[in-house]
Amino acid sequence: MDIEGRAVVVTGGASGIGRALCEAFAGSGARGVVVADLDGAGAEAVAGRLAAEGCPAVAHQLDVASEAEVAGLVRLAESIYGPVDVFCANAGIFVAGGVEVPDDAWERIWAVNVQSHVYAARAVLPGMLARGEGYLVHTASAAGLLTQLGSAPYSVTKHAVVALAEWLSITYGDAGVRVSCLCPQGVWTAMTGVGDEDGPGRPLSATAGRDGMLDPEAVAAAVLAAMAAESFLVLPHPEVSLYEQRRAGDRERWLRGMRRVQSELGSPFL
Repeated sequence: MDIEGRAVVVTGGASGIGRALCEAFAGSGARGVVVADLDGAGAEAVAGRLAAEGCPAVAHQLDVASEAEVAGLVRLAESIYGPVDVFCANAGIFVAGGVEVPDDAWERIWAVNVQSHVYAARAVLPGMLARGEGYLVHTASAAGLLTQLGSAPYSVTKHAVVALAEWLSITYGDAGVRVSCLCPQGVWTAMTGVGDEDGPGRPLSATAGRDGMLDPEAVAAAVLAAMAAESFLVLPHPEVSLYEQRRAGDRERWLRGMRRVQSELGSPFL
């Protein structure tokens, strides 16, 4: 898909990968960009910069865990820019721990990391199917293809996002709806500490960043390249493709290898 002249919605657009996506879409000639985030002030700042640089942009504060708010986001975008051509379900959160994580934390991460993608698809699919075109971009993670050491909730929800994106692509691909699933490893965002050696995400970047940490701009560039080619998997870290092949080819060997990595890091559950 060529982004020029398209209306785009990005959740989690106030910072990190979402911010970089908004900037990349604006730079590619989008008709309008809706910057959506729980952080309303951050979304306003990003939208303001885009508008100052000549791209029509508007900010919208919402909690993506609410279907009503996601539906309202789509109605807002349509009222300003017309049909939504591209919806990037990018918002996500991280919760450390295993099965002992309290139910309320499991429910929250499931709502944000998975159900928000379902709500987005429900909101935009009817229009996209009626027009015979549209693009869904789902931000998952390499953890959705492999795993995330130290976090069962993150691993489980990101696997679910990949599964949903695959299902949507299979089900609606021949009807003109294109789907891409973004699965990066370590990216410098608020979740990983944004390069701060003492940042709150240091444990996450220490595992996901084993093959190097990327700036959000590099990830956004990979997304736009994948959309231009209408490719499903977006792998800013190319090593992930090899890891996925090894995992599928010899699951027992891969599990043993991951246990060794876990041992090197020290188990948080002992």
